Amino acid sequence: MKRQLERSQFLGLIRGCKRGTANVGRDAEKQAGDFSFPSMRSGYEVSYSFTAQGPVGVVKETTLADLLQRYADILWEEGHHKYNVKAFIGELDEILFGARFSIFSQDMLDSLIGALRKRGNSNATINRKMAALSKLLRKAYNMGDIHSLPEFRRQKERAGRLRFLEADEEEALFREIGNRSQLYVQLSIFLVDTGARLGEAIALKWNDVHQGRATFWVTKSGRSRTVPLTMRAKEALEALADRSPGPFAAIDQQKYRAVWNAAKVDAGLGDEADIVPHVLRHTCASRLVRGGIDLRRVQMWLGHQTLEMTMRYAHLASHDLDMCVPVLERHLK
Repeated sequence: MKRQLERSQFLGLIRGCKRGTANVGRDAEKQAGDFSFPSMRSGYEVSYSFTAQGPVGVVKETTLADLLQRYADILWEEGHHKYNVKAFIGELDEILFGARFSIFSQDMLDSLIGALRKRGNSNATINRKMAALSKLLRKAYNMGDIHSLPEFRRQKERAGRLRFLEADEEEALFREIGNRSQLYVQLSIFLVDTGARLGEAIALKWNDVHQGRATFWVTKSGRSRTVPLTMRAKEALEALADRSPGPFAAIDQQKYRAVWNAAKVDAGLGDEADIVPHVLRHTCASRLVRGGIDLRRVQMWLGHQTLEMTMRYAHLASHDLDMCVPVLERHLK
């Protein structure tokens, strides 16, 4: 009797376990059926693995074109630079044949650099394209779109010819710009006398001009700087006092460049590819260095992050070598 009771209890226990297991399976199936997967229209695939804690999303793959579409407006402001960045990333995506990836490997980066070099890109051009790619991939990595980053190494650049305007060239160019637009010639005067980048000048607000000084908050380095204004720069701003919220805020960079290019031709400088609006910044720096201003102050004026960037103008400080001539001449006596 005792054995029959024990056997009956044992069989009941087994049947209960089976019923419990079946219920757990049905509950799991119901939970899985109730789980709604979001529509993924952002350009990369997502799969789900199930753990004891529930479904876990895993990013699989994306493309450079997808990342650019997702983050371009966050990383770059509207303007000429953003236009170039889009062209750079588009070219790199084309070289990769639109390949999808979740890890951007060192081999992928090396193949891009090799392909650009075969296309005749200089190291300076490659560096600019890699800077855009690096910024985009870092953002993607921080947002979890990709799982690792390659090591970006700057290519060694040759020291090219640094073009700046002489006084007569500036006079001829500004005269032609003034014939087309007084607003644009005032901007040109301000750029050459402050060394500001075009985007910095356009972003200038009236509150940034105080006691004969201009403060640039929107800069390439992300660091603000303040420079004193020449009398000519002050007059240029005074002529635009009725404009709001800043003297040059309404200027479209592309239209300014178009007027610049037309004026350059009429000023007899049409054959020189280096004569672009940025040459005004070089001209400002060259005048400071040739006038005897030390490179550290020139660095502060231009807002360079490192002195190495300012050293491009060091060869213009020829007055520092004048003291060598008397020494050599005494040696000959």
